Amino acid sequence: MSKVCIPQGYKTPLSVYEMQRAIEFIKSNFQVNLGNALNLRRVSAPLFVEENSGLNDNLNGVERPVSFDIPDVHATGQVVHSLAKWKRLALKRYQFHPGKGLFTDMNAIRRDEVVDNLHSIYVDQWDWEKVILREDRTESYLRQTVRAIMGAVCETNDALDIAFPSLHTRIDRDVYFISTQELEDRFPDLTPKQREDAICREHHTVFLMQIGGNLKRSGQPHDGRAPDYDDWQLNGDILLWNPVLERSFEISSMGIRVDEAALDRQLTASGCDDRRTLPFHRMLLAGELPLTIGGGIGQSRLCMMMIGTCHIGEVQASLWDQETVQTCESAGIMLL
Repeated sequence: MSKVCIPQGYKTPLSVYEMQRAIEFIKSNFQVNLGNALNLRRVSAPLFVEENSGLNDNLNGVERPVSFDIPDVHATGQVVHSLAKWKRLALKRYQFHPGKGLFTDMNAIRRDEVVDNLHSIYVDQWDWEKVILREDRTESYLRQTVRAIMGAVCETNDALDIAFPSLHTRIDRDVYFISTQELEDRFPDLTPKQREDAICREHHTVFLMQIGGNLKRSGQPHDGRAPDYDDWQLNGDILLWNPVLERSFEISSMGIRVDEAALDRQLTASGCDDRRTLPFHRMLLAGELPLTIGGGIGQSRLCMMMIGTCHIGEVQASLWDQETVQTCESAGIMLL
């Protein structure tokens, strides 16, 4: 059964041609605004990494990377899930200084993703990372960075409304900050996803903090987070209220990255001590990598939100099952 839900009376907001123009406008404008807001420079990034490097993102620890052998270099490559670890190593190699960082176009394949209105097996996002000082590893600095990102989002959205007068998407610049424990205490009888919907219905732009550790009431984490990139006490998701789908809508997962102590603590807590021998993890535990903050901002997600589409396939060329295609076509929706 298709997991796609088409809102009653929904119509694609732009023609296929105008949709492509709008996508190009959003992507070119936002990366400039993001770079200016966070002092980032664009760099090139890999599509795959070596299997034993420890650089691939393990996501929730169960997703299988797409792997292939490379006979000429006697190695196995893995198509990236994200560039969370690669970016930190790149900052060291490129000799970035505190207060400066990089962003890149990240294209990934997540073969085990459950596809629906918001999820595809193809992931495209702006991956960014910035060098910080040890005294910047605070919630205050994290909040400051979130506000800067939302400023870039709103500037792009305002420009889009001028360039495409038929679009009228409103995105709130003011961010409501709340931790996962505070959210569980406020809505103890709801599931994590239902809590996100409830808080975004009240406060249209939300930064949900401290994702990864177990919560006090349920004894379970709000959502899964790999133990070796975000510090679970200094991370979070940017969530927006999506009026088309009438639900919360994640556009970014980000955070201040683990230092030596946080990595040591989280590897043990998650039962991943075997990663300590991988090259990336050895460097981090030895204090050889810069302290950073970083994250990913979904390109197709941001286009969905600003244009007002109900399905990610309207803005992203990807592979869909026949039932999903038929469901969308019967509603007059063209999947690219």
